[in-house]
Amino acid sequence: MKKTIALLATAAALSGCGYNDFQRLDEESKAAWGEVLNQYQRRADLVPNIVATVKGEAQFEQDTLTRVIEARAKATSIQATPELIENPEAFNKFQQAQGELSGALSRLMVVSERYPQLQANQGFRDLRVTLEGTENRITVARNRYIETVQKYNVLARSFPTNLTAKVFSYDPKPTFTVQNEAQISTPPAVDFSRPAPAAKP
Repeated sequence: MKKTIALLATAAALSGCGYNDFQRLDEESKAAWGEVLNQYQRRADLVPNIVATVKGEAQFEQDTLTRVIEARAKATSIQATPELIENPEAFNKFQQAQGELSGALSRLMVVSERYPQLQANQGFRDLRVTLEGTENRITVARNRYIETVQKYNVLARSFPTNLTAKVFSYDPKPTFTVQNEAQISTPPAVDFSRPAPAAKP
């Protein structure tokens, strides 16, 4: 009987100090992170098709294509695991790599406007729509992760739940930040002074 009372008292104490909330938000943040990774992988899988289509339809700036290929290789070289959100340094490297891929793809889409034969290709148009949809999904997934982590981190830093965080080692989780804010707020520069190459017969 005494053991039962002690267990009930312990359970009540843990519930009152946020233990259950930590468990719930930890699982929610992991699930949200999993969806972020899923959408990033979806984008990475699209890149080879986009590059192949561009190469086949235009004498495209090789430098632009090379940047996309290298950015994808860098982004996919970092092992994306659930544990990544427990390591702020690794998380930041992953975020930076994904940001570089976003920038490279953005420039690819902007510069492609100067190639009419590429824009007329139905396959490329379909890929572009799919890529734009994927970018939107990434934004939604990232926002859900940010919201969940924000709740978790507030719990980890607030009194008295911060005491529970210390006892059970519930450290604040890393969240997404804007990388190179000034740079990404500036549209890619495109030089239209050089005429686009003529379409191949």
